[in-house]
Amino acid sequence: MVTAYIGLGSNLGKRRENLLRAWARLGRVKGVKLLVLSKPYKSEPVGMESTNWFINAVGSVQTSLQPEDLLAEMLAVEASLGRKRNLQGKPEDRSVDLDLLYWGDRVCGNPRLILPHPQIAKRLFVLLPLAAIGPELIHPILNKTSALMLQECMARQAGKPPGPQVQETSWSTENKEVSG
Repeated sequence: MVTAYIGLGSNLGKRRENLLRAWARLGRVKGVKLLVLSKPYKSEPVGMESTNWFINAVGSVQTSLQPEDLLAEMLAVEASLGRKRNLQGKPEDRSVDLDLLYWGDRVCGNPRLILPHPQIAKRLFVLLPLAAIGPELIHPILNKTSALMLQECMARQAGKPPGPQVQETSWSTENKEVSG
C-alpha cells in the first residue's frame, strides 16, 4: 500500500457537499482506503475568469492502485458527479475537480500524469490544506516539506499586490453564497 495525496476542489453547486461526495466515492473504490481529509478552504479562482469561488481540500489515502489506475478512478468519480472536461483544456467552472498531488514519492512525467503535481509549491489553496494534514511530507523533487513550501509561498505573496484570497472554512452547511 502506498500513501497518496489528492487535491479536491469545487466552484459550482453545493461545493462542500460535492467534495464530501467525491471523498466518499473515492473510499468505495477497491484498493483505496481513506485516511484523512483536511478542513475546507474557500479560495478565489486561479488561472481562470469566474465569479464562483472554490472550496478546496486535500485528502490522503492508502492505495494498492498504480498511479495511472488511481487517476482513472478519480476521473470516473468526477464524471459521476457531473464533471464535464473541456476538451480544449481551458480552465472553467466545475462541480468537482480531483488532482493527484503525490503517489508515495513517485516521480513521473508523461503527458497524462505528472507526479508530483507540478503546481503544488505555487498554489496556496493546495498548500494550506496539504500542510495541515501532512506538514512533514517531503516533495520528492524539491526536497522540501509541505510546511516549508507553505512558508515560502506566503513569503512570496508578502509585499506584492493582493493575490488570490484563501480562507479556512468549515464542512458545515453551505451558506447561500456563490462567490466570495
